[in-house]
Amino acid sequence: MTLFNMPSPALSSSERWKPSVTVAAIIEKNGKFLLIEEHTPEGLRLNNPAGHLDPGESPVEACAREALEECAHDFKPTHLIGLYLSRFQRIHPPDSRLEDVTYLRFAFAGELGDFHPHQALDKGIERSLWLSPDEIRATTHLHRSPLLLKCMEDHLKGQRFGLNMVYTDPSVYL
Repeated sequence: MTLFNMPSPALSSSERWKPSVTVAAIIEKNGKFLLIEEHTPEGLRLNNPAGHLDPGESPVEACAREALEECAHDFKPTHLIGLYLSRFQRIHPPDSRLEDVTYLRFAFAGELGDFHPHQALDKGIERSLWLSPDEIRATTHLHRSPLLLKCMEDHLKGQRFGLNMVYTDPSVYL
C-alpha cells in the first residue's frame, strides 16, 4: 500500500532517522531495459536489479554485486544516473503495525558483461526480463518503486555523472 503526502514519521529525541541505502543498475541494451521480477510483501513486482548497500563495500561495488545476484550478469557501473529518495508505508505482518520505509537510491548506468547461467539468483527473484520504455511505462502498477520509472527516464534523457561523484573513504574497508 503506497501513501503520498504522508506526515513525517514521529521520532523520539533519542532516535535518528536512517533511510535504507540502496543501489540500482540501469541496464539498457538495444532499446530495452533489463528488469527483474521479484516477490515482495505487495506481491510480484518489477524492479531494476537493485539492493541494499552492505558493510565494507562502496556503492559502485554494491551495484555490481546486486546485478550479479539478481540477474546473473556481470555489470560494471560507469556513470551515476542520480540519487533518489522515496518513501512508502505498508502493513507489517504479523502484528499489522504500519511500517514507514524510506530508500536512498544510488542509480548507476554501465556495461553489461557476461551472463552466468548457473548463478543462483537472490531469494524472491522470479526471473529477469527485457522491456521497452513503453512497456515499462505501461506497467507502473507492477513497479516495486516509483524510482524504476524515474531512473529510466533520467537515463533516456542522457543524465550522467562521473563515478567520482561517489567517494568511498578507505575506512569503509577496515
